[in-house]
Amino acid sequence: MGEIVTVGVVGCGLMGSGIAEICARAGLDVLVGEVSPEAAMAGRRRVVASLDRGVRSGKLSEEDRDAALSRLTFSADLGDFADRHLVIEAVAERFEVKTATLATLGKVLRSPDAIIASNTSSIPVMDLAACTDRPDRVIGMHFFNPVPVQKLVEIVPTQLTSGHVVDHVTEFVTTRLGKTAIRAQDRSGFVVNALLVPYLMSAVRMLESGFASAEDIDAGMVLGCAHPMGPLRLLDLIGLDTAQSVAESMYEEFKEPLHAPPPLLRRMVAAGTLGRKTGRGFHRYDE
Repeated sequence: MGEIVTVGVVGCGLMGSGIAEICARAGLDVLVGEVSPEAAMAGRRRVVASLDRGVRSGKLSEEDRDAALSRLTFSADLGDFADRHLVIEAVAERFEVKTATLATLGKVLRSPDAIIASNTSSIPVMDLAACTDRPDRVIGMHFFNPVPVQKLVEIVPTQLTSGHVVDHVTEFVTTRLGKTAIRAQDRSGFVVNALLVPYLMSAVRMLESGFASAEDIDAGMVLGCAHPMGPLRLLDLIGLDTAQSVAESMYEEFKEPLHAPPPLLRRMVAAGTLGRKTGRGFHRYDE
């Protein structure tokens, strides 16, 4: 199996733009896919804004920023991904969207050695791999937000993933991207969300019941448990719609009541108050 040199990232939202950025900064040829030219340009602006923040903070030189941007190409046609060695799917956390994307990638990738990875945070990877014609080449690569800052990637092989693919992807994550990789079984939520989601849903239920205010819940966990961020602010950062999707996926798999999204979370998602990205969630973000 050859070295991974060409990378594709499908989806350039919050997660996809971060994955594309770190791959470009690692010296890789990166093709980014979106549903339309307009969405692709919006994704590019997101990457540029992140790189510019790195320059302003002194973590990145202007030369390195420009070099990273020169390695990025954007497209609205998945057919352009045919030559990629590795394609990372980072589309919306919805089963039908992900399976459609992976099925198409399985058809367009030319090399039989090409690897398809999903950045899913909760959907069992085998359920996604089953829609492709190369399930042995499909693996979970779960990054964390914000991708350029967070050091962890969960590696999630399925029952059919080739051992060579697992080793190759793990080496790529650790050596080329400079992240820490942990191995997770292919169960909804993997390692981190299996522990995190019940905690976050419990915080929503505590607020919903009137037991404590959002400010006091967050202050309690920050000052009492030395967490860097309270659970409700963390939900705002993740995005309430994403958190609901993850919780629903985990509840579907395990039928554990602690995983189920509380009514308050569902109502907030229906209202469009999704957290930082909309300026309002459990807290307000005037900026």
